[in-house]
Amino acid sequence: MIFIIPKNCIVSFGWILVFLLTYPYKMKQTYSGKEKLKSKKLIEQMFDEGDSVLAYPLRLVYLETSFDDGSQFKTGVSVSKRHFKKAVDRNHIKRLLREAYRLHKDVYFNNITTQYAFMILYIGNHKPTLVQLETKMKLLFEKFHKSVSGN
Repeated sequence: MIFIIPKNCIVSFGWILVFLLTYPYKMKQTYSGKEKLKSKKLIEQMFDEGDSVLAYPLRLVYLETSFDDGSQFKTGVSVSKRHFKKAVDRNHIKRLLREAYRLHKDVYFNNITTQYAFMILYIGNHKPTLVQLETKMKLLFEKFHKSVSGN
């Protein structure tokens, strides 16, 4: 993180150190390969033992786990072949799901301490827009937080 300080501003080193230590950490809005859920064993375990929350047309299946690479969570997306026969349509919806997740993950998972594996499933019958998916993704993450915190 780089901070630009004007030349005419006299700032002591101690003040900058306090600012850096108290400045809230903000998660990057990326969806890197390190965050992607790729393990077939973990995906099977997640569907066998995991819990889920629903905000139609999205369903989130999650499992508390631990990762060797130090990432806090790994996420995968899926669209049913039964509802969308054409691969072009399925890929478009998956691209929208990943984008909605990427844009809103920092708001909901910034202070998460436990490691989770997530699978976001699109279970609707109609092609959604990004705006529709963003609102449902926010609702889905809120329901996840409520179910994990036990409220």
